[in-house]
Amino acid sequence: MPDPSSDVDYWSFVNVAVERTVRALPTVDAQAMRLVLSLYRASNAMVYDLESAVHRPHGWSWAGFRVLFVLWVAGPLESKRAAQLAGMSRAAVSALVNTLERDGLVVRRKAGHDRRAVELSLTATGEEVFVAAFTAHNDREQTWASALSDEEATQLTSLLEKLMASPAAAAANRRR
Repeated sequence: MPDPSSDVDYWSFVNVAVERTVRALPTVDAQAMRLVLSLYRASNAMVYDLESAVHRPHGWSWAGFRVLFVLWVAGPLESKRAAQLAGMSRAAVSALVNTLERDGLVVRRKAGHDRRAVELSLTATGEEVFVAAFTAHNDREQTWASALSDEEATQLTSLLEKLMASPAAAAANRRR
């Protein structure tokens, strides 16, 4: 007997998962499940594409890019603030900064107001390398966004912002 899951791919797995789950657990909210599973899978596919096409060739991971981006936009910053804005733990940022510092992209200094605090900033090389990489990053963003009309992209962005303004999102951000 042929395996019915052999025709299932990364995206169609959402349908299979929702159907199977609703059959086994009839009280499951299928719409909420489909929303979250679809959002998660779309996000993961984009991150994988950006990381493999842009960030790995530049010598850093998606997480490394996030730290560099935060420092480029808002730096110099205390390490704990960089972690918060990047949506990462302080320990993860600290480990990443070891590599980024070794590669000459980021520098750490003791913060002036608190000798225990560490301030992070991009080096001149870090800024130059980041700006070049961001151009390639944005090219990939445009490729992904081209699947939607301008109106659809605006609507999706608005809906995602609404989702992130929800009490559930606020509670998740407080747990970071």
